[in-house]
Amino acid sequence: MGRMAKRSVVMVSVSAAVLLSSLATGCGGGSGEEEPAGQKLGWKECPAPSEAEGGGSAPSPLPNDGTWQCATMKAPLDWSKPDGDTIGIALIRARASGDEGKRIGSLVFNFGGPGGSGVTALPSFGADYEKLRTRYDLVSFDPRGVGRSAGVRCENDQQLDAYFQQDTTPDDATERAALLANTREFNAACAKNSGKTLPYVRTTDAARDMDLMRQVLGDDKLYYFGISYSTELGGVYAHLFPKNVGRAVFDAVVDPTQTSEQGSLGQAKGFQLALDNYADNCVSQTEDCPVGDSARDVKDRITKLLKDLDAKPLPGSFPRVLTQTAATNGIAQALYSKDFWEYLTEGLEQAYDGDGRTLMLLSDLMNGRSANGEYSNMAAANTAVNCADDKPRYTPADVERRLPEFRAASPVFGDFLAWGMVSCTGWAVPGAADHPDVRAPDAAPILVVGNTGDPATPYEGAHRMAEALGEGVGVELTYKGQGHGAYDSKDKCVQEAVNGYLLDGKAPATKTVCPR
Repeated sequence: MGRMAKRSVVMVSVSAAVLLSSLATGCGGGSGEEEPAGQKLGWKECPAPSEAEGGGSAPSPLPNDGTWQCATMKAPLDWSKPDGDTIGIALIRARASGDEGKRIGSLVFNFGGPGGSGVTALPSFGADYEKLRTRYDLVSFDPRGVGRSAGVRCENDQQLDAYFQQDTTPDDATERAALLANTREFNAACAKNSGKTLPYVRTTDAARDMDLMRQVLGDDKLYYFGISYSTELGGVYAHLFPKNVGRAVFDAVVDPTQTSEQGSLGQAKGFQLALDNYADNCVSQTEDCPVGDSARDVKDRITKLLKDLDAKPLPGSFPRVLTQTAATNGIAQALYSKDFWEYLTEGLEQAYDGDGRTLMLLSDLMNGRSANGEYSNMAAANTAVNCADDKPRYTPADVERRLPEFRAASPVFGDFLAWGMVSCTGWAVPGAADHPDVRAPDAAPILVVGNTGDPATPYEGAHRMAEALGEGVGVELTYKGQGHGAYDSKDKCVQEAVNGYLLDGKAPATKTVCPR
């Protein structure tokens, strides 16, 4: 998390079943002759995901004979020079399953990050959107800087193993110096290996890519489903192209009014709330909670575990060990979904017995590391987009001043998230703004869905996004639940509201609360 949690952490794109199994066991370059808006996409069978996308197998077919097709869209590298060099934006789609006469268009998904591959994420969740596929082609993409879309490269797998083992919660001057040195080394590697791309991975660039995508897909309006950081991307799109907004849903909403510092503090509170809810749930079960006698005891034991790991790591995935940072990262990963709470309990039980493997597996999932030791470019892309977007550059002195407030917000995650603010130290590209501009008073209504128990994008962000979009644009829907996001909770009330809006254009009354 540290580096990954500056604004909005990547949405979990691996099911609990995949995690259980684990526990048991391109970019184009140069200029072309054809204008980008008039290009024809060469859809074909999808290959297996690249290493930068996370690896794995080619996507499996959907129900009702749904097949996945992939293509590459050409976009300007520098949108201020539309006739200059181009990059390839990797796309994936599944054609609409219903009557062609009732087809609305393409529904473009983005699953968050920044840094998440939509080309790999959409097939992971495809069956969940089968209802929406009756009237839409389901489409997603690797945003620029991600996966096959001119993916940012920084350090290699061996260097990343060492990087994610470092102590990101320094206790003295020596540890602070080491953290800053490692951060500068990582950032220098990004500049060395991807310097040409780094100035052009801002959220505003990705929003312009989406408008080009709309045109190339043949739609008069953009139909959009954005989750996590992608709600910010959707808001920026609405600001830049308000008249082109069709029906759009923002789920797990980023607060667009906050600086990166305020966002990190908000996440400290959000993850602590999720941990509180996990502890309460564990001790309220009919059987004894195996990791504590009371909710307070659960949290106290976790705090002690992390303190002990700072002094003496546990055996993890050989030859790596479970450090304090890796354990904190793994705990945070498990708080993204209530479905993962059982794995958190299992990981804590093991750690208390001297075995750090499950918590390390959870941490690896957060960092984009596969079982074979290969990393996706998720961490590199996350840093690149955040540092290009966020104007502030924080120093250790800035962090030290704010540590008391972060620690008060979360005894477990406070230091971790506070020190994550130095991630852009020495970054090669200046940040664009203190926070994104999402004002879109002329846009069509946008459904903004907030989850009261969301750790990564706290609930308050949904209301602030709706207000920032403009009166009559942001339509608020509240889900009283746990985890990151609402639609994938399978809550019937939420899904009926979202489906009714996207399929029939019927937005729920603003301030609707689910479950009813």
